[in-house]
Amino acid sequence: MRAGWIRLWQWTAYGGIGLSLYAGWLTFDDIRDRASSERDISAACDRLVSAAAVMDLQGGMVRAKGSDYDEFRLDVGELPGSCTVYKVPGPGKTTGLFTLAVRGSDTSAPLHRIGDDSDLEPFRNSRGSQKSDVTAIADRRPEPRPIGDGTLGRYGNWYTTIRAECGPGSRTTAPKLLNVTASADYEDVSAADRERLAHIARSATEELTDRIGCQSRLPALPDHQLASVPSDLRPAQTTDGSCRWFARHIKERGQGRLPDRALAAPALDASPIESCLLAVSPDQVGRIADGLHDDDHDYARSALTHSPWWLRTVSYFGAEARTVGYDVRGGEDEIITAGTAGHASGAWWASSICDGKPALHTLSSSYTYDNVLGPQTLSALFRAYVDDITKRRGCTHVTYPDTKNFRAP
Repeated sequence: MRAGWIRLWQWTAYGGIGLSLYAGWLTFDDIRDRASSERDISAACDRLVSAAAVMDLQGGMVRAKGSDYDEFRLDVGELPGSCTVYKVPGPGKTTGLFTLAVRGSDTSAPLHRIGDDSDLEPFRNSRGSQKSDVTAIADRRPEPRPIGDGTLGRYGNWYTTIRAECGPGSRTTAPKLLNVTASADYEDVSAADRERLAHIARSATEELTDRIGCQSRLPALPDHQLASVPSDLRPAQTTDGSCRWFARHIKERGQGRLPDRALAAPALDASPIESCLLAVSPDQVGRIADGLHDDDHDYARSALTHSPWWLRTVSYFGAEARTVGYDVRGGEDEIITAGTAGHASGAWWASSICDGKPALHTLSSSYTYDNVLGPQTLSALFRAYVDDITKRRGCTHVTYPDTKNFRAP
């Protein structure tokens, strides 16, 4: 009996040693795979990012890989460019994880676009779904928030964009302005991951500016946590921040056919970009529809599903004002010349000088909504916006579009 217990103890010991060795092998294998993944991420993003920080996204992981396609692998010597990283949950399986995009102002493509292009839609349409209120939440493109006072950049719930102006002493090959965006390619991005993305984007920008000879002093990230970006629209009559001008406008001029919802961002005088989203609720669509000609009732019906009515005002200051453009159907995007005013592709713009630097003030309208509003209402609305922001920022030399630009062609 005693011999049997000894043999049982021996086999138990041997089994424990075997399991320990197996666990050690798995741990070693995980460490090896993570190290290999980090090397691949670093190579895919041309050593701009902390691969370890990327691997810590979405709760951390053991295996990840960069894209196999050259177009999604970054080369600092050939900008603009981007790199894409995938999580590898199992053999032969990949899911989206992370993208780093780098763009400069020295290309023919604008950094910022305005107008009624479908890529700029703030709302997902409700065609084929049970969604009954398409403008309640800006679930596709909510307005970004400034980081700190805005001079460092801006962020959304799943991305951070860091901006760097290349000042005196920069190489002649360096662009005047850089935008570096780190974004999560998965749903439900946590507050911790928002912080990681901000740190990844800023450190990548520092590395990039040093490598290409861009002399830029980046502000530090705020000490406080980057709060989630709201996407729920609120009643326009009580809106504040970057949309406060609109609340005053409808109080003075009446609601009429104007939007009754707004999504504002903080209005910070140092921020180089300031935006305000306005939209029309289903109830307001119904009220407007009562006064439309029969031929225009289709506009109202589509506004409840796949073509919601919205307006967006955005002002760009300094270097940002020289990088704004719009989509030209059948051709390349057009960059707006600073100091001009005009209209194209569902957008209007005015110019001014703020603190000795150019500024561009824009209004974009969703498809068909500008026809519903009419030229007189649209012109008065845009002028109220430009008057407000140029007065608040102390801008001069304001140039408005001609009245004829607000009439249908």
